[in-house]
Amino acid sequence: MKRSLTGLQPTNFLHIGNYIGAVQPAVALQSDTQLLMMIVDYHAITMPQDPKELRKNILSAAATYLGCGIDPAKTILFQQSRIAEHMELAWILQCVAKMGEAERMTQYKDKAKKAEGAKGAEGASVGLFTYPILMAADILLYDTEIVPVGEDQKQHVELARDLAIRFNRDFGETFVVPEPKIRAEGARIMALDDGTKKMSKSAPSAKSYIALTDDADTIRKKIMSAVTDSGTEIRTDRNRPAITNLLTIFSVATGRSIESIELAYVGKGYGDFKKDLAEAVVEYLGPIRGRILNFAADETELKRILAEGAEKAKGMAAFKMNKVRQRVGVTL
Repeated sequence: MKRSLTGLQPTNFLHIGNYIGAVQPAVALQSDTQLLMMIVDYHAITMPQDPKELRKNILSAAATYLGCGIDPAKTILFQQSRIAEHMELAWILQCVAKMGEAERMTQYKDKAKKAEGAKGAEGASVGLFTYPILMAADILLYDTEIVPVGEDQKQHVELARDLAIRFNRDFGETFVVPEPKIRAEGARIMALDDGTKKMSKSAPSAKSYIALTDDADTIRKKIMSAVTDSGTEIRTDRNRPAITNLLTIFSVATGRSIESIELAYVGKGYGDFKKDLAEAVVEYLGPIRGRILNFAADETELKRILAEGAEKAKGMAAFKMNKVRQRVGVTL
């Protein structure tokens, strides 16, 4: 079986955009690949985190993955910080990467602007600048062949590919060159209050996202308050991003094509459309929410699952790092 790897930061909570774009494709990969699923807590601390909240969010992330369908019998689910080899390989890859490559990472530029007290890049942490190289280490450490990512993360996988190719050229064949796997439809769910911005866990307004743990009434209120575009037609259009986004969510939640949904609402208004969309999302997320809450209620079991996953990942990571050390010449 091919090996795949993915991970999300344990910050705040996961929303429907995370589920559609990252978690749902990962669940599907369990069937035909060997999947490693990480809680990337070291990536999370590139921005300021409250330690107590971070600990809580790590367990919440584990409960969410399990509630969404990640099966620890099929998938190695683990906490990134439990595997020291991630940081060791990241340092070696930092010595292989070029400054120009790191500076071109668009997510660094975007996040640097949001860093607390930042004036351009001066207020951002060095970790924020180098975290794409840590992400490359995450991927290459396990000979990952498939990396399911959103379009905004494709650039980071390309960096991992470049570093793998360069390392193999300079030190001998060591790393598998990974391939990004991007979902064609629904990979980029936009904010409910602004159809031009990606749905975000860190959005200042709760009306911009639908959390996987939102109850039915909260989901209905958020959908009904979602912004729409000028005009009354319910159809996709590059110049009407808000309604296009809602149609995408409707399609994913029901399994119906966007075209069939458009036809069903010819001559109808946004009110009818939103009411039906809200009920579709409630039905879609309801079972997931229930499973997440059940897993979250047993912290002891969550810790056991993460420890078991870390033990499996540790063996794989240690084997690879032994080879990397030999390649670079530090093993005597």
